[in-house]
Amino acid sequence: MRILVTGGAGYIGSHACQRLLRDGYHIVALDNLHRGHREPMEILKGAHPESFEFVHADLGDQSQVLQVLDEHELDTVMHFGALAYVGESVEDPLWYYQNNIAQAIGLLQACDQSRGGKGIERFIFSSSCATYGDPPDDMIPVPEHCPQNPTSPYGYTKLHMEHILKDYANSRAMKNNPIALTMLRYFNVAGSDRTGMLGEDHEPETHLIPVAINAALGKRESMSIFGTDYPTPDGTNIRDYVHVEDLVSAHVLAMNSTKQGEVEAFNVGIGKGYSVREILDAVKRVSGVDFTIHDAPRRAGDAIALYNDPTKIKAKLGWDAKITDIDEVVKDAFDWIKAHPNGYAS
Repeated sequence: MRILVTGGAGYIGSHACQRLLRDGYHIVALDNLHRGHREPMEILKGAHPESFEFVHADLGDQSQVLQVLDEHELDTVMHFGALAYVGESVEDPLWYYQNNIAQAIGLLQACDQSRGGKGIERFIFSSSCATYGDPPDDMIPVPEHCPQNPTSPYGYTKLHMEHILKDYANSRAMKNNPIALTMLRYFNVAGSDRTGMLGEDHEPETHLIPVAINAALGKRESMSIFGTDYPTPDGTNIRDYVHVEDLVSAHVLAMNSTKQGEVEAFNVGIGKGYSVREILDAVKRVSGVDFTIHDAPRRAGDAIALYNDPTKIKAKLGWDAKITDIDEVVKDAFDWIKAHPNGYAS
């Protein structure tokens, strides 16, 4: 397999590239560097000069994407390229629909025209638990058959892309030219690779664990909990935190297991929820710092509780999270951020 990784310069995409290169695949990473970083691309190119290429381009540049697919004879796409902030999507929904859907359709059109019109063979889509919105109480932990009712434009963009991809897969099947399609709905992703090469570096940073770590390291004076009156044991949101290396393993298993003509959707999460306060306590334990925390109003679009029922992915892909202790997840993130106080610019 020869793989195009969109959003390859981002947090998850770069970790996926690293794992795929380690497994011996030829990889082309594509990213417009709006929120990705050139530095991890240079790191991976230096480590794998013969089997890795980086292309600075937009997903929606259909002609350039098609050229990349054909020039490198790529047959598989892992699609990570998307905007991914819930609050930001509420503030600027049109930007999210343009980037996450319109641009992605351009990518899909290029994929369909590649390989002399045969199209690519496999597509692994980075979807989200945000497609579920606020699941009913009797569907927590969340199974794949839970109703998908997003509470944010971000969640809607992921759900709409699932629909588009299913329709595309159906059209390919009708033409006796089936594609293997897997949609991975992941929960909160955290941690960093254990070699210390790659980490999490966002601007702006909104993810709970790195924000808390930045507070512990004195990079910010304090941090806020957005909503302390939720109907949960301690009043704060509950989320499932999957280590980035476990998440990438799920992508590799999906790529190698889903057969031509199959359309599959899997949740990727450890099957246990941690509240915001529990995460902050873990950061305090790992860092040894009792940083300042303020209570703040709820954010629009935030669900109350989201954590995974991993039954299906365990049964069908044989996937199981190897790193489930939250202190271990936090420590991996903490070590990289401490060693890179200015992110990749360090």
